[in-house]
Amino acid sequence: MDLLRNRRKQAASTEPSIEPSLDVTSLPSISGSVSPPEPWEEVDISSTDYARRRRELMEMMADLRSMGADALIALPSVVVIGGQSAGKSSLVEAVSGINVPKDSGTCTRCPMECNMSSHAKSWSCTITLRIGFDSNGLDLQKPTNVRFGPTITDRSEFEVWLRRAQAAILNPNVASSTFHAKTVEELKNIKNTLKFSRNVVCVSIEDPDATDLSFYDLPGLIQNEEPEAVALVKNLAEHYIEKKNTIILTTIPMSDDMENQQSMSLARAADPNGKRTIGVLTKPDTLGTGAINQRRKWVEIIEGRSEEHTLTHGFYCVRLPDDSERAQRLSRAESQRRAAEYFDTTSPWKDVTERHRFGIPGFVSDISRLLIQLIEETLPCLREDVDTLLAKCTKDFDELPPPLENDPQIEVLGRVNTFCDDFKSFVNGSHEDKSLAQRNRALYAIFKRDIRGTAPDFRPFNDPEHYVPLDDTEGNMTLIERDPGVKVMGIYDISRVIQEAIGWELPNNVPYQAKANLITQFTKLWVVPSERCLAGVNNVLDQVVDTLISTHFGRFKVLEEYFGNLIRIQVDICRARAKDAVKTALDLETIPHYTQNTHYLQTLREKWLAHYKTVRSRPALYMAPIRAEPKSPNIYEAPSRPVAEGKCDDSPSFGNTISFCSLDKPKVKFGASENKEKAETPKAKALRALAEAGYAGLQVSDLARLLPPDSFEEELVVMADVRAYFHIAYKRIIDHIPFTIEHALHHALAKQLSQSLLTSLLTDAASGSNFSERMKELVSEDASIAQRRLMLSTRKERLLNIRRRLMTFSNST
Repeated sequence: MDLLRNRRKQAASTEPSIEPSLDVTSLPSISGSVSPPEPWEEVDISSTDYARRRRELMEMMADLRSMGADALIALPSVVVIGGQSAGKSSLVEAVSGINVPKDSGTCTRCPMECNMSSHAKSWSCTITLRIGFDSNGLDLQKPTNVRFGPTITDRSEFEVWLRRAQAAILNPNVASSTFHAKTVEELKNIKNTLKFSRNVVCVSIEDPDATDLSFYDLPGLIQNEEPEAVALVKNLAEHYIEKKNTIILTTIPMSDDMENQQSMSLARAADPNGKRTIGVLTKPDTLGTGAINQRRKWVEIIEGRSEEHTLTHGFYCVRLPDDSERAQRLSRAESQRRAAEYFDTTSPWKDVTERHRFGIPGFVSDISRLLIQLIEETLPCLREDVDTLLAKCTKDFDELPPPLENDPQIEVLGRVNTFCDDFKSFVNGSHEDKSLAQRNRALYAIFKRDIRGTAPDFRPFNDPEHYVPLDDTEGNMTLIERDPGVKVMGIYDISRVIQEAIGWELPNNVPYQAKANLITQFTKLWVVPSERCLAGVNNVLDQVVDTLISTHFGRFKVLEEYFGNLIRIQVDICRARAKDAVKTALDLETIPHYTQNTHYLQTLREKWLAHYKTVRSRPALYMAPIRAEPKSPNIYEAPSRPVAEGKCDDSPSFGNTISFCSLDKPKVKFGASENKEKAETPKAKALRALAEAGYAGLQVSDLARLLPPDSFEEELVVMADVRAYFHIAYKRIIDHIPFTIEHALHHALAKQLSQSLLTSLLTDAASGSNFSERMKELVSEDASIAQRRLMLSTRKERLLNIRRRLMTFSNST
């Protein structure tokens, strides 16, 4: 006893002060030991400021774990791992002073959290079940702590109560109180629902002879079980030791090679540099006197001289009671005395200089000091982590829609009215989001370009393919996007059309049917661009409607699905009506071919006739250059942004247009000077001479009348009439189709939507037995949102409690 007392006093005298560090990986290696206070020592170390601080820190950690903080932040902890028959249970007994089940096979089937406090005058123990996982091992939103049994004051009763608590953990569907009266034999014969569990048995020990310490004892690593059980136990160990604030205690039997220990492999994987792993060597008394090499190897490891096995905090060697000594129920003091005597009298252990590396007292004291130092250093980080998690949790919670507070009927009707008002503002272009109006304007600009591309391609020559297109009366532009259905027609082609249309007309009368047939050639090409335009507008409408449905009804999935279906039915109705309206608008252009804008028609006719005559009189100037034909691009695609408008005057007299480009083709040149004073052109001279002769008010286009009669005069007149009428009809249709779509589709839908939705709603509700219940069903919250709100609310409450506990400790110190 004197030997043990002297060893403890020596260790106590070397107690170092706690110096701040960054984390567990930067803690200095242990060079001394701090022994727990002994009752026979004159100085009561447990009353010192350090002891008080240590006790408060341990209590705070226990409180945080009971709140489930270890599932949210990395709390500093000590974890004991080891394989079967590695002496892990005996180590736990020696450290805690309690007896744990030690049957054959695996005894520990769930984690045990052991909290030891020396602030007591007599021994007592309480057991709590911490349920943080369901029977499938999935996290619960909030862990629950269930007190299990009474306060235990007799050490001999602890083992059976621990067995009962573990049985309650392994049978989650049975009330825990059912196991309070079970005997050891009954517990051994129970067929447990689970083989292993992640839920924790929490043991709180008040022992005046103990050292303030907290640790987790995990199920022993196994190999001869079902693969699922082996993997579960391994995963459980990996989960606990992977955290950077965890001190790993791995038990290693000296009767086996260290390389064979799975616990060391797991520790190396989690802590490759060995900065937070401590090796606990057990069963030194199993090495025979002849195992000289083995003993020498273990001494090198203990003294830190082994290059293969190096840990920052080193290795400890303990001798634990064997089965015969356990049967004698030796006291803790007696067990430690026998171990100390063994290490001080047995070679080669007695010759090792670092004596604190042997025995339980120095080991427990060092681990306690290391844990306290780690807690001290990580407290600021824990507060920061909690604040960060709390801020994110609050942000996520605030982003969720608040629970419904209005009457369900008011909520439903209000959302319907708001949806209809928003859709009307989209249609009218008064909404802040102009996407519907702007994208449709762009589609209508493309439609205008496509219709312009159906203009007749008349070239008043015998071989029209050898000449450039004549797309305006000034010869300044050529269509770059011409409808593929437009045919190039020369003078003989027009003559053939006239001949085919002759009926009983008198001589020198061109049949009207000839012009009607030519007009039909371009009006029939308007169907496809009109349908494409309507399809593009429908796509835009679908996107806008889907967005509005999600915005106004998306919070309630039942309501979104219900009104989404009703709204899409109305959209389909208006879409069908718009399609019919567009068809009717196109039919108006088929027959009769009519306009009251006769003055404009006559002006265009005269300009085109004069242009055709002028071109025929100078064919060499309009010969097409020999070059490859450019490929026609895809001319119809709904743009994502508007196309510029208002830059095109489609009268054939001018060359400004959005859809045309000038070709580098031969033109009549009237002087090359670009000075302000230009030489008078021949045409100008002719007009001046005619004016002097009394023919004032003539224009350049009138000069074509002076040309000699053309043998194809009739054909030229037909070309001019058809070309002039195209521009009249073109200007009419590019406005008529967009107006038709807007009114038959968008405005009609906006006008009827509110009434149709409310009528359908009332009809549907009236057909049921309870109108209020139907309204409540429509605004029933999505289950995932309600579940997430509950989860975040529970998480926020946990974090607030954790933060409050951390701040309380900070303020008290």
